[in-house]
Amino acid sequence: MEKVLYDTDIGSNIDDAVCLAYLLSQPSCELLGITTVSGEPEKRAMIASAICTAAGRDIPIVPGAGNPLFGRQRQPRAAQAEALGRWKHRAEFPKAEAVGFMREKILQNPGQITLLATGPLTNVALLFALEPGIPSLLKRLVLMCGSFRPAAGKARAEWNAVCDPCAAAAVYKAAVPLHRSVGLDVTTRVWMDRAGVSKAFTAGILKPVLDFAGIWFRSADRITFHDPLAAAVVFDDRICTFQSGNVEVGLSGPLVGTTRWHPSAGGPNQVASGVDSDEFFRHFFSVVK
Repeated sequence: MEKVLYDTDIGSNIDDAVCLAYLLSQPSCELLGITTVSGEPEKRAMIASAICTAAGRDIPIVPGAGNPLFGRQRQPRAAQAEALGRWKHRAEFPKAEAVGFMREKILQNPGQITLLATGPLTNVALLFALEPGIPSLLKRLVLMCGSFRPAAGKARAEWNAVCDPCAAAAVYKAAVPLHRSVGLDVTTRVWMDRAGVSKAFTAGILKPVLDFAGIWFRSADRITFHDPLAAAVVFDDRICTFQSGNVEVGLSGPLVGTTRWHPSAGGPNQVASGVDSDEFFRHFFSVVK
């Protein structure tokens, strides 16, 4: 069993909800808790609660930081909260206690926890600043963050890094036993259009996800499995290949939020260098069924 803490900005892009459904379905996952980040963190917690409740699971859910460490809020709303009225969910949560919750769980389980973060890295940066010894007590840190191989030589900023670049910069400097990122240059290869989603999302746990996806599809024509891919690599090493090196986050000018990748043998940061899309979908739908 893998002990997992899931830090998420569920309620904006639909892939966080898909990722949560995967984690709840994964028989090898002991989900110790869910923490939410970015604008309206309490509403994001309610969305997570709706999916957990539909799955018949009672998972601790704790809202976290609503705003980035510095700079403007780029993601003020949890748009998918519009559908909450159709799903049973909790409405009361501890107020902004995500960092303390994560700290307690990690201290109780040294060397055993995978911290999976698929939103802006504000909660994680605050956790590492509060307790500098925490990174070394993790089993691994897995991020859906960054874009590491520029297309046509031009750096591409990824949304989670852009939403809180100072937090991303701090997290990439943390000394974690295994520090992995699955970036935009890999995740964009794993997607499904609206018709494919309607056909393939038959599992009962995906019913609320499909409802929340209706809001996502008002402005999108596909689901890209950014976050589920990051989660899947925790449990199946065949899905992605990784390369070691150093990640540097741009903090000023046009490079704000870009993640510059410097390959080096034995470097502290591992980034996904390739993905077997067919293997991912085989894995995902063997778990979420």
